[in-house]
Amino acid sequence: MSKSKVTLSNGSSATVDADQVDDAVASTTDGALGVSASVSASVSEHADKLELCQQLIGYQFNNIELLRNALTHASGAAHRLASNERLEFLGDSVLGFVVCSWLYEAYPEYSEGDLTKIKSAVVSRRTCGKVACQIGLDQCLIVGRGVTRNRSYPRSLVSDAFESVIAAVYLDGGHEVARDRLQSWLKSEVEMAVESQGASNYKSTLQQRAQRDIACTPLYRLKQETGPDHCKSFLISAVIDGKEYTAAWGNNKKEAEQKAAANALAEMSKQNLPFPLPESPPE
Repeated sequence: MSKSKVTLSNGSSATVDADQVDDAVASTTDGALGVSASVSASVSEHADKLELCQQLIGYQFNNIELLRNALTHASGAAHRLASNERLEFLGDSVLGFVVCSWLYEAYPEYSEGDLTKIKSAVVSRRTCGKVACQIGLDQCLIVGRGVTRNRSYPRSLVSDAFESVIAAVYLDGGHEVARDRLQSWLKSEVEMAVESQGASNYKSTLQQRAQRDIACTPLYRLKQETGPDHCKSFLISAVIDGKEYTAAWGNNKKEAEQKAAANALAEMSKQNLPFPLPESPPE
């Protein structure tokens, strides 16, 4: 067996078997190659996830690093600032602003209280996580080994990624691009929230249903008014695409229109009228 002299780190020398030296070099080389292959596989996997995400959201990034950060959970980041936490912070505000302006413009008859309840339902963690999974963002997350996926990622993790992606789209493409995608993704959630949270606002509910089913906006027809100037009552009916529904009385026009809308909704659903006409006008 051949011998080789090697110099140790302390400056002294030692004689070792040449075969042992060769084995150590080979082991080190194999280890380096293994790490290199693992890194290459990880980079390739991340690139695939970035491409898939862009297909799912229908947007190609100019700055792909924004999307990479948006999809990277803290467990998979080199350091916290390389994760999606900062983008999540911004995305939460972008989401809130887009939804608030959307509801304000689409539902002019709703009160501040109604709008707040609807907005809270739409931007909730549950809704964001649900929509993110519907889009497929859970397939694109970049996480560390400590985050296992036995069944699915925690809803909070997917919800945070949804807000981060919103922020990334906003920064890369601008407000209109982010707004258009949010309105597309959240349309059904807004409609459900309006029906459940804003059920007392019959005019807005009727308007939404008429526009969705008939592509027509309801009109309100004043049929009769009675009583002295200081205490009038108004009879108003809702008219949709030429069809007039059962009118209702109210102490003012706003109240009468709400009741007329409620009657129209009941008739459209073949339910009993909530505000049937009395035999004689109120005095």
